[in-house]
Formats: sequence, C-alpha cells, structure tokens
Amino acid sequence: MILVTDSERKIKLPFSRGILTRSITLAGVDVGIAYIIASEVQKELEAKGLKTVTTEEIREITYRKLLEHGLKDAARSYLFWRKLRHMKMPVTLLLGGTTGVGKSTIATELAFRLGIRSVIGTDTIREVMRRIIAPELLPALHTSSFLAWKVAGSPGSGVIGGFEEQVRHVSVGINAVLGRAHKEGFNAIIEGIHLVPGYIRLNSKDFMYVITVRNRKELEARFYERARYSRRPADYYLEHLDEIMMIQDFIVERAKELGIPMVPNVELESTVLKIINDLMRSLMEELED
Repeated sequence: MILVTDSERKIKLPFSRGILTRSITLAGVDVGIAYIIASEVQKELEAKGLKTVTTEEIREITYRKLLEHGLKDAARSYLFWRKLRHMKMPVTLLLGGTTGVGKSTIATELAFRLGIRSVIGTDTIREVMRRIIAPELLPALHTSSFLAWKVAGSPGSGVIGGFEEQVRHVSVGINAVLGRAHKEGFNAIIEGIHLVPGYIRLNSKDFMYVITVRNRKELEARFYERARYSRRPADYYLEHLDEIMMIQDFIVERAKELGIPMVPNVELESTVLKIINDLMRSLMEELED
C-alpha cells in the first residue's frame, strides 16, 4: 500500500486511484482517459517501490502524464484546481432554472467532480419554511411554483406574479443559507427554481448559472424521462407546461438583464464541462485581482 502525505508529511492516507481520477476529470478529461492516467500514475509509483509519496509528487507525475497524452490544456486546468484546493478558497455554486431542466442532476455531477459535499435544493428550503409558516399567512409558499398564482394570496397576479411572490418568500431562506456558507467558509451547491437573478444576495465567491432548455419539446421529453426513475408523474407537469415555459422565459429575461450566464442543457457532460470551464475562468480572474 502506498500512503499519501501532505507537504509536511503529517497526514497519511492510502493512495486512491478513484480520487485521482475524479481530480483529473475536473480538468475536463473524459473519465475513461482519466482512469487510464490515474492507473499509469499508480504503476509508476509502484515501480519506484515507494511506500509514501507527497501530494506534490503525485501532482507532478499526473501533470507529466497529461502532457504525454497530449492534453496540454487539461494539464493546465489540473494544476489550477489543485492550487485552488490548496488555498482552501470557498466557492458557492447556484444553479437556477425552471422545473425539469435538469438542475438536480447537474448539481450532483458538479458536486462529485468538485469534491463539494453540501448540495441544497431550494425545494428543501421551501419545505422547511412550510413547516414553520401556516398556509393562512403565506399561501403562495404552500403550492407548486407554477401554480402559486392560483392561491387566494395572489388574486389576478398571473403566473409570473404568483411565482415572484413565492420566490420572494423562499429567497429569505436561501439568503440565510448563503450567509451561513459565507460566514463559515464552506463550499456548497444550491439548486432550484427559486434562484432567480436579482432576488439573491451574491458576493465575489458566489457563481450563479441559469440552466435552460431550448424548447418545450425538449422539456416534455425530460419530464417523460424523469418519470421513469422517480415518483413524479410526467402528466402532472405536462398539464402545466405553458406555465413552466413562461417561468423559464421570465428567469431568462432576468438573467439577461443582470448578466447571469445561461447554459442550455442539451447533454449532461457538455453542460457540466461548460460550467466548470466558466467557473475556472472566473476564479482565475478573481485570483488575479
């Protein structure tokens, strides 16, 4: 067994090919190639007969292996993410977008690649608030986001008016979670329909993206696909597809007004890589400043 230590040789953990593979995929390398490179690193360490190795030595060998495979840009990205982790710079990712665009799936994949343990859905925040606040006080809080306009508290407000009312309420909880993350300095991903640009208080370590679909046919297909693996029936959402698409249009307009990047979710891998690459660029600019 090869033990990995920090630069001061204090912490000792077994070398993990899986963890190294995850670090390499974060640099934009396909998981299959990343696994091959991680295996090559392990074989080189074993060939040298090493019992302990520092994280810096692993980084140098991995960087060299990436270059040998002709992955110059990935090698540069790999060094950047390693440096960022060493600096322990807290990062909060926020993924907004209408119902069914794939926010939860994207958040889970990003959490795995970035090594972030806290993934929080705004539906969870809303559910906690529902248990505290009675329907009589805030009726818009106690219904679906695309049906909030029908409750007594939002007469004549229309789909967007009712949605905005719910967003205003849930944003109180979201901003509280963000404040806690900022104060304690931990990494987190927050995802949900209630992450509407302009309602969330962001700081320089918060990075917000709006996930979209290109048209209603794509969204319809996503609801059918989601129904295969969950208890959420597609028909319920398809009955309200007009309202859901109206909410997307509203969120997109807010994002355009406030300069929040939008990412069409056509295919999971490309969506995740686009967010990771944009995040790296933004963090590089932040470090330079």
